[in-house]
Amino acid sequence: MEISHKIFDTAGAREWISACPAYEVTPLSLAEFDGRRILLKDESRRMGLGSFKALGGVYAIARIIAREAGGDIRPAALASDDVRRIASRLCFVTASAGNHGLAVAAGARLFGASARIHIAETVPEAFALRLRARGAEVLRSGETYEESIAAAADDAERRGAIHLTDTSWPGSFESARLVMEGYTILAGELREAFAASGDWPARVYLQAGVGGLAAALAWSIRQSWEVQPEITVVEPDRAACLQASVAAGRLVTVSGPVSNMGRLDCKTPSLLAFDILKLAADRFVSVSDGEAEQAATRLAARGLASTPSGAAGFAACLREDESGNPLVINTEGDPGNDES
Repeated sequence: MEISHKIFDTAGAREWISACPAYEVTPLSLAEFDGRRILLKDESRRMGLGSFKALGGVYAIARIIAREAGGDIRPAALASDDVRRIASRLCFVTASAGNHGLAVAAGARLFGASARIHIAETVPEAFALRLRARGAEVLRSGETYEESIAAAADDAERRGAIHLTDTSWPGSFESARLVMEGYTILAGELREAFAASGDWPARVYLQAGVGGLAAALAWSIRQSWEVQPEITVVEPDRAACLQASVAAGRLVTVSGPVSNMGRLDCKTPSLLAFDILKLAADRFVSVSDGEAEQAATRLAARGLASTPSGAAGFAACLREDESGNPLVINTEGDPGNDES
């Protein structure tokens, strides 16, 4: 399997995010469900934003501001008056189904920039309120996530703003690459934990919308884990765009009704994610809305806040008969229980 080792700077990502006072390693536990032992990484309180997305958005904004400031500055320089003056002139524009927008809003506020977040009509108003609470301007743009992406790209071009998208397509690559580089931090945390315990998982379940998290983790696993697991990518059965794209050998846009896995309900994959996952992943499976809802309920019964999106990988794991301590990731908390 040939996957370029030059796509992401994992050491640099860890150095920069470690300078953020809100950063800490999230919990990894071994839980028993139906007599099976399952390794569970919980992102529900990541950096006070309740999702792994915090790693990508905050990290990407820090690196972009450093670039705009010029020179080879280090993380500590972001707090300087000169750099903050530069940041105050920057506006970050993105489309989001919720959590990426929260990360961009929080990162922009942290470093003194501004943020404009485009969300589709289907995104719950609760997320819009959370975005505004972090200082972002929120715009309802289109009926679908894909339409909000197009609106954000147009908005950024007209305003001369920075389009910080977490997906990629031909001609648009670097923004998504930088966001995904932030996600590799999660894989590094897992590698360190498994190297210390020796309890490596035989299978890893990675849920996917456009595929950024799944690809960043799959790439990191293939590059740096001493013991290689089988990697299963999990999508909503109403938006299995990666599965269709890999089968076709090219990017495919799928159609289907709205899924309750809102943060995964993406009909077109990221080009960069597709290019990585077609090589790094072993299997692509889909789960139903009902399975994901039940999985979130089971996590809640263990005291872990989640959503159908956050529990999708767990849902796929539950229906398979296997041993070997499979790994699942609770990628987001329940916004109804948001304490951040």
